Amino acid sequence: MGRGLIGTLVLIWLLIGVFAAWQRDYFAGGATNCATAGTIALTVVAGPLNYAGVNPKVTDCKLPEPSAIGSMEMRVS
Repeated sequence: MGRGLIGTLVLIWLLIGVFAAWQRDYFAGGATNCATAGTIALTVVAGPLNYAGVNPKVTDCKLPEPSAIGSMEMRVS
């Protein structure tokens, strides 16, 4: 019974976060990038804390570059 209650509370927490992101128009069309996705994710995870003054934002987001190991040329001397 405890797991069901915890699961319900987590779901409500996340739904409040989604509602906060919707109120801030984060789901409106426009350019999407890593920073936008990160801001939306942090807002959802913050949940009700958004209404207590927390306003998480991701401003600089760097994605890892693909490995160049497979594209290296073999050089024979």
